[in-house]
Amino acid sequence: MKDVLDYPFDFREILMAKRELRKKFSSHDSYLEKKVAILGGSTTAEVRDLLDLFLLQKGIKASFYESSYNRYYEEAVFDSAELDQFNPDLVFIHTSVRNLFAAPQVGDSKEAIDGLVSDVLDHFSTVWDRLTEKFNCTIIQNNFELPAFRSLGNIDGVDGRGLTTFVGKLNDAFADKATERQSLIINDIHYLSAQIGLDRWHDTQMWHAYKYALSHEGMPYLANQVAGIASAAFGKSNKCLVLDLDNTLWGGVIGDDGVDGIRIGSEGTEAAAYLEFQKYILALKERGIILAVCSKNEHENALEGLNHPDCLLKPDDFAVIQANWEPKAGNIEAIAETINIGKDSLVFVDDNPVERKAVREWVPEVTVVEPDGDIASYIRCLDRMQLFETVGVASEDLARSQYYVENAKRAQVKKSFSDYGDFLDSLEMTMQVSGFEGQYQERITQLTNKTNQFNLTTKRCSSAEVAEMENDANTISLCARLTDKFGDNGIISVMVGSIEDAVCSIDLWLMSCRVFKREAEYAMFDVFVEHALRHGVKELRGTYKRTPKNDIVSKLYEELGFECEQSEENDESRWTMVIGPDYKPMNKHIKVEQI
Repeated sequence: MKDVLDYPFDFREILMAKRELRKKFSSHDSYLEKKVAILGGSTTAEVRDLLDLFLLQKGIKASFYESSYNRYYEEAVFDSAELDQFNPDLVFIHTSVRNLFAAPQVGDSKEAIDGLVSDVLDHFSTVWDRLTEKFNCTIIQNNFELPAFRSLGNIDGVDGRGLTTFVGKLNDAFADKATERQSLIINDIHYLSAQIGLDRWHDTQMWHAYKYALSHEGMPYLANQVAGIASAAFGKSNKCLVLDLDNTLWGGVIGDDGVDGIRIGSEGTEAAAYLEFQKYILALKERGIILAVCSKNEHENALEGLNHPDCLLKPDDFAVIQANWEPKAGNIEAIAETINIGKDSLVFVDDNPVERKAVREWVPEVTVVEPDGDIASYIRCLDRMQLFETVGVASEDLARSQYYVENAKRAQVKKSFSDYGDFLDSLEMTMQVSGFEGQYQERITQLTNKTNQFNLTTKRCSSAEVAEMENDANTISLCARLTDKFGDNGIISVMVGSIEDAVCSIDLWLMSCRVFKREAEYAMFDVFVEHALRHGVKELRGTYKRTPKNDIVSKLYEELGFECEQSEENDESRWTMVIGPDYKPMNKHIKVEQI
């Protein structure tokens, strides 16, 4: 059954259900609370209301600051007591082609037009600079949609004096700036408006009457896209795509039709549509999305189907294959447990509405895709829902699927050992520990914003803050890479401590879920203590802030030998530990190399 916030979106339907949706979302208890400032070049009230709902859908409870109409520049650049006091975690700058104060004229020279591009870019760069200086937060900036009309006709997109060409140059310049500024993310309304259609995006009457930069029809799509970007920036992205097989990855039922009878490949309309869907899924996997199978099938039949010569997706592309006759809700829970990620990180695709309904009811944390038609609609629904939004693709992302495939091999080896220590020794693990080197900073930032389970303080950091930590002489900042005989797990842990006198406070300690239960935390802590002693530290202080997801580390400080100094009603506890030359290392199974 389609939810009101499922694609395709309907502006009036969503706003009519606003109260009911808020009531539904209020029953959840694991929201990430964030402050979002909307600085608009147009009227933004409806965009704010829609953004609120889409953020709630993605697990983010936002409080909002909204600028006055078309005061985005003044409130960002000059002193604004109300905005300064609000101190946002994220700023969304909702501007559009309507806000261009400079545009080429038919008599302008190339040099004059280049100067106009620079003027607009300088204008927005000033906004970004001041916001970064004041708040050091994530900034989401619209680029520019194409204009509603072309005064030069077809050559408007070719001739340098055309507004269409001018918009293209500005968008290229914005993209370049976003690659230079890690806190700046471009919201691509140039693509979004084309997806919806310019005649449906622009509403001239609404602009003149109410100063809306886009139509009511386009607003939910804009809000959903911004919510997807914000979710990725705050580490709330989905991580795993769970797929049915029969009539989802191929046409037909392999148990009835046999491997030669399923429809996949370039021959025939239906077969080609399934092949295109597999191409899209493979592209997701190649940029870091984990794949899993959840199918009511014999396991052997599932493997035989995936090994079909025309299938692009092969068994090795999946971290987990649950092919059996058990209820899919239970199998999906098993997938989350095997991969060791939260159920709210899973997206489920199945052609059968009965199976989709059962998963929605029994595992409500899982996002269930509701296709709006035949197989040709599957890509569109997945893509338009912004379910796997990202703010960047790091080298770690490209290898993520392989990490989980290797983890499955480790799990198999573990079954052959009766002694857990012997199993850990058999992995032949090596940990490389270094500071926040430049090449690692993108992954470190990503870890701080995505790690929810092994995260003692839940602190989130921007890329600018990560770079600042590395350059602070009174800060110990360490990251660790873990390898073993099955492969490289990549950068898996981050630990940061601030030193004052002879006391070091552990501000940040987190570890990727893919290396849980390998005692990597002991190896990391040993190195941290070594660095602290070098700085003359005699006492460590740590804070544990309980969340619905980080119970796994609730006893960590106690296990390490810390004493609890204070335990508060808000589930926050404070711990201390005296250290000295007599500290006894806890790591017994991992070879450590310091770089």
